[in-house]
Parts: sequence; C-alpha cells; structure tokens
Amino acid sequence: MGRNPRYTVASSFLIPLRMPDSGLIALFLVGLLGGTHCVGMCGGIVGALSLGAPARWSMHLAYNAGRILSYGVAGALAGAVGAASLSLEGQFPVRVGLYLLASLMLVALGLYLTGVTGALALTEKAGQRLWRHLQPLTRRFLPARSVAQAFPLGLLWGWLPCGLVYSALASAMTAGSVGRGALAMLAFGLGTLPNLLLAGILLARLNAFTRKPWVRLGSGLLVLGFGVYGLVGVLRLLRWL
Repeated sequence: MGRNPRYTVASSFLIPLRMPDSGLIALFLVGLLGGTHCVGMCGGIVGALSLGAPARWSMHLAYNAGRILSYGVAGALAGAVGAASLSLEGQFPVRVGLYLLASLMLVALGLYLTGVTGALALTEKAGQRLWRHLQPLTRRFLPARSVAQAFPLGLLWGWLPCGLVYSALASAMTAGSVGRGALAMLAFGLGTLPNLLLAGILLARLNAFTRKPWVRLGSGLLVLGFGVYGLVGVLRLLRWL
C-alpha cells in the first residue's frame, strides 16, 4: 500500500514538532514565569529549610538540585514516550496530537496563572496515586538539618503533583528523544530555581509579591502566548492534511 502523499508533504514539516533549541528557552521562561505557582506549591517546605539551619544556602541548593534532578528523570520518561511515537511509520496524527496537547497545557497554565480558571488543578489528580506512596518517605528527612537530608527531600518533592510541571512534561514529550526530554525538563527546573531560592530567603516578601494581581496577570499572559503560538503552528500543519 502506497503512502499518502499528503502525509508525506506534512511530514516534511515535522521538524518543528521536535522541540527546537528555542523550545528549551521557552521552557526555562515557563518555569521562571510560573514562579507564582511554584512559591505556592513548594514555599512551605522551602521555608522550613530556613528554620534553624546554619548552612542555609547549601541546604537550599541541595534541595533544589534534588528537585531538578527528579524533573530531569521525569523528562526522560516523557521524551521516551514521545520518541516511541516518532519511531512509528505513518504516525503523523499522533505526533501532531502530542504537540497539540503540549500547547493546550500551556494555554491552560496561562489561564490558571491569570486567575481565569482553575481547571489546570484537575490535572494534579493524575499524580496523586504516586505521591501517596512517596509522601510518607519525605518524613524521614524532616526536619532537614543537613545537605544529606535536603537533597533526598528534593528528589522526593520533585514528584509532587503539580499542574505547572505537567504542562512542561507535555512539552518534553515533543522533544523527540530521551536525552532531549531530560534536557527540556532540566531547563524548566532551572527556570524555577530563582523563585524557590528567593522563597527560602525572603519567603514572606516574595509571597506578597507573587500574589499581586498584575504579577500573576503578566506571567499568565506570557505563558498563554507560548501556548497560543504552539496552537498556531498546529493549525498550519493541519492545513497540509
């Protein structure tokens, strides 16, 4: 059976569906702009690291290193799923579907950050089953009083159900390989780093800042822009089908 020429033409435009280098920058910015959400989700545990800890910076760095490493592992798994679809002949609709999912998740995240809808929080239920098994393990490292406790605590906390992380993982699925999927989530994790490092030092002030309506609106609109840009790309590709 011959190949559909329309799919052949469309497949020649598939390179954009494999995350370009600019996609790593976009995910870094998503992590940075989504800091209003990060502080809300992880601010409590980060603030606890500052209580009675003499080596405060080293503990925060260790915690965040563990957290970002977990994101990298999750990104590798997401990249593997995406790579499996890229290796199948005639699976252009699946590949477009992955990119569409990633764009819709970014749109949902942008709307969530602006306060338009809280629907993104529903996606966090997907990770609750895994988190129920991991959360009891975090008690072994609390209260964290050393780097040796802060690092594994970060490794575990990286699997906390989070709509922001799931939005980034949807994008990592379009990376095209295990390695690029991991790299995509590491870029995202580095984007979240400034907010969470500051949260450990200036928790009260940063919480007040990230709750300002104009901060949430601005962050949400920029993330929404990434999602809309992706949807426009999908629509252009669909014109070839």
